[in-house]
Amino acid sequence: MLHVTFQRDSRDRLSSVSADGHVEIPETSSDEYSLVCAGVSAVLQAARLGLEVYAGVPLAAQQQKGELRLHLPERSRDDAAAKAIVTTAELAIEAIAKEYPHHIVVRRLKEG
Repeated sequence: MLHVTFQRDSRDRLSSVSADGHVEIPETSSDEYSLVCAGVSAVLQAARLGLEVYAGVPLAAQQQKGELRLHLPERSRDDAAAKAIVTTAELAIEAIAKEYPHHIVVRRLKEG
């Protein structure tokens, strides 16, 4: 199971995105399993590149197999380009999760 979490700060701005897990591929593998992980990974990798390279956001990022964490600094959360990038990523992940609800859980958290 793949878990993707979008966390918002007290001003309802996206402050971090994290993805953990992997869609298990059974012995009778199908393209569906590979597509789910590849799709989520591509969306989040594109968002990371867009934030860092295009928008110039100095992300605090951690990445290793089966895990990605992106934290936006507070000063970048109101930037129009950053908001467009993270909102697009959120919409894309939601669309994938609706198509494959048995493989992805999307969570939304609000900072205390």
